[in-house]
Amino acid sequence: MEPVRHHADQEISKQTNVTVGRKKPKIKKRKGWIPGLLLLIPILLFIFGFFIVPMLYILYLSFISTDHLNSADAVYSLKNYIALFTDSYYLSSLWLTVKISLYSVIVALLLGYPIALTMAKSSQRVRGYITLLIASPLLVSIVVRNFGWYLLLLPNGTINQLLINMGIINTPLKLLFSELGVVIGLSNAYLPFMVLAIVTSLYNIDPSLEKAGAILGASPLRSFFSITLPLSLPGVVSGCVLVFSLSMSAYVTPALMGGANVPVMPVVLYDQINNLLKWTFGSALSYVLLATTLLLVLVFTRSMEKSKFKEVFR
Repeated sequence: MEPVRHHADQEISKQTNVTVGRKKPKIKKRKGWIPGLLLLIPILLFIFGFFIVPMLYILYLSFISTDHLNSADAVYSLKNYIALFTDSYYLSSLWLTVKISLYSVIVALLLGYPIALTMAKSSQRVRGYITLLIASPLLVSIVVRNFGWYLLLLPNGTINQLLINMGIINTPLKLLFSELGVVIGLSNAYLPFMVLAIVTSLYNIDPSLEKAGAILGASPLRSFFSITLPLSLPGVVSGCVLVFSLSMSAYVTPALMGGANVPVMPVVLYDQINNLLKWTFGSALSYVLLATTLLLVLVFTRSMEKSKFKEVFR
């Protein structure tokens, strides 16, 4: 009998051992963050040069308590901030700015939420028409829009004449150069931002949730307050923060619609810097306004995130 040959098996086993014994060559992975960083360099330079550097310079000016702005002759202290917080005029101006901004947020929310809800429930064609109507005022300068309201709110303007002819009032209402006029102008200017912020959240709500609520016996009103409103809170918060921040820093609308009768902080800032040439004190006012806005926005957002609807913000 011939001996059994194992040449083929031995060759296969040797090839297997050689393959197992070999180490796979390491593939050098290219660092993917370098191209992204190179693309970000232009915008980072733009932000640094046109935002960070001017803000730091304004902060530097706010601590100078003399008329000399040069570093050699300048005197540094907290005099500007102390004068601000010890003067009732500037404190009342800051409070007036916060109050008018809050009123503008409330009016924009009450007017904007029904519009956003209508957009979410409408067809694609109707939704496009409403979006066009909401966004079209943004194509017109805010100065032109304010002058339009200026003509409507005059003592002998369209609104007062209409109310007098209808017998609702006997004397013209003071709608212009008042807090009400400023609130009307700000609400009209920033209403599109509120609508677009809310409707984004409404689009993300699953329609089957409302159908499930209806099957379980929930009325449309109950379904709105239990499903639609809580799930749209992120958009509501975003819209409120956006409108509040823009209203706090608005200058054109309060200057045209309120004038000297409504001395909000941006108008006071303009007078201090351009008319009185008090750059250092105006810089301190600007940083107090910025800090107040950031603080109120932070408190509002944190309180909403820690409320009973905190699961919605995750």
